[in-house]
Amino acid sequence: MAKEQKVIIRYSISFKQMVVNEVESGRSCEYLRRKYDIGSTVTIPRWVQRLGKNHLLNKIVRIETMEDKDKFKALEEENKRLKMALADAVLAKACLEEVVKMANKEYKTDLKKNFDDQSQKNSKPNTK
Repeated sequence: MAKEQKVIIRYSISFKQMVVNEVESGRSCEYLRRKYDIGSTVTIPRWVQRLGKNHLLNKIVRIETMEDKDKFKALEEENKRLKMALADAVLAKACLEEVVKMANKEYKTDLKKNFDDQSQKNSKPNTK
């Protein structure tokens, strides 16, 4: 049985640069792929990424003063502190809910329901 020969096409740098220039001038990758009979749909975008000028356009340059950096660091520390406080509050709430469940089992009652009934009675105004 004969093994199938796979055809590998290598493109020169000058050819790749010519295609990239056409893409940057406004031609679509699909049009150029058909025009030059390039097999893969990812080949031309890869060339544009490596050889094109687009990589120069998308850079973000951030200029900061020392004061800005200090503010940012202080905000990060405050954020961390607030997250810890929130975690403590959530943990405390869970513990209190567990205590209420245990008390309900022990005293065979519903403390939340009893507490809500009492608070509603206290909050109703006397209309007599």
